[in-house]
Amino acid sequence: MKNFNLLEVSSGNIMSFMDFFSYKANVIIFICNHCPYVKHINKKLIYLSNKYILKKISFLAINSNDIIKYPDDSPENMKIICKKLNYPFPYFFDEEQKVANYYNAKCTPEFFIFSGDSTLLYNGPFDNSRPNNKIPVTGKYITNILENILKGNKYDNPIVIPSIGCSIKWKT
Repeated sequence: MKNFNLLEVSSGNIMSFMDFFSYKANVIIFICNHCPYVKHINKKLIYLSNKYILKKISFLAINSNDIIKYPDDSPENMKIICKKLNYPFPYFFDEEQKVANYYNAKCTPEFFIFSGDSTLLYNGPFDNSRPNNKIPVTGKYITNILENILKGNKYDNPIVIPSIGCSIKWKT
């Protein structure tokens, strides 16, 4: 896990990731406004993040998309979505795409879960639900990892499952 200083859209300030990191666990999520895969999980994501934030697990959301090609993902529109959906976590704009490059993020939504000591425990999707596949949105992959963290269970190796969603919209 690495600290970055980016625009946090709800406050309008440049903020440090470190200000939000938890000693228990940290969930770093690559999302954006326009992606139907993100829209599909948003309600359950908000529910689960509220639940685990109360248990001292940190959630940070990052949008790394090129806003020239995808203006729906601009910081102004991020702020609107953040307020409309009442995101309980900070929502950062990665204008230079440094964070997405550092984590080798490939799509939205994509989750990275770290222990409090910055060990990667999980990289992958929220669950098996996708728009139109009729599988309920549960967040089971991240819930399983977070519950194991809270129980004190250790992982020898990170669990990596390829994420499915909209690709990160890279600048050319």
